[in-house]
Amino acid sequence: MLPNSRTSSIFTVCVALTGASGMPYALRLIECLISAGARVYVLTSQAAQVVIRQELPDLAIPAKTDQLAEWLIQQYHGKSDQVKVFGREEWFSPVASGSNPADAMVVCPCSMGTLAAIAHGMSDNLIERAADVMLKEQRPLIIVPREMPFSVIHLENMLTLAKQRVVIMPPSPGFYHHPTTIEEMVDFVVARILDHLSVPHEIIQRWGER
Repeated sequence: MLPNSRTSSIFTVCVALTGASGMPYALRLIECLISAGARVYVLTSQAAQVVIRQELPDLAIPAKTDQLAEWLIQQYHGKSDQVKVFGREEWFSPVASGSNPADAMVVCPCSMGTLAAIAHGMSDNLIERAADVMLKEQRPLIIVPREMPFSVIHLENMLTLAKQRVVIMPPSPGFYHHPTTIEEMVDFVVARILDHLSVPHEIIQRWGER
């Protein structure tokens, strides 16, 4: 259970997908959150839709927000209305206001453009605004930046956010659990995100345990 949850049994996590490589991380994270009983708000950019089609062509993931929400619920066996998807201009969505923010937000994967916009308070679309709300309301915000190598500008933007207690979590899987599949490498990263959200899981073997 997230520490800032406003209800006794339901916590809400906002997951934002931007135009960076790494969509398998995002979908696995959404799957785990649904399985844990969380309410999930999904935000997508147009660039994210392009990357989804490139990286996951076999899944035929719909682009329209209502269809995507239904697809996620069916794909990951969620409850009705457990998942809501919002487009970049849906300013009346809950995450756009500090009066009704999510308990936590994860930008996964996070492009360097979105990282820069969040670091400098641009708020030109719903993803940037939702992240700005997390900062001003002092709610947990996790950034999963997908780029290599990082430029000085990238690093300075990350430092700016880290000073605001944003968790910067590059998707760097470990190998001490001897992964043999891409899915196991994805799970390593997603498990660390879930840990920082205080969401219980058993998707990887923890260090020191057999």
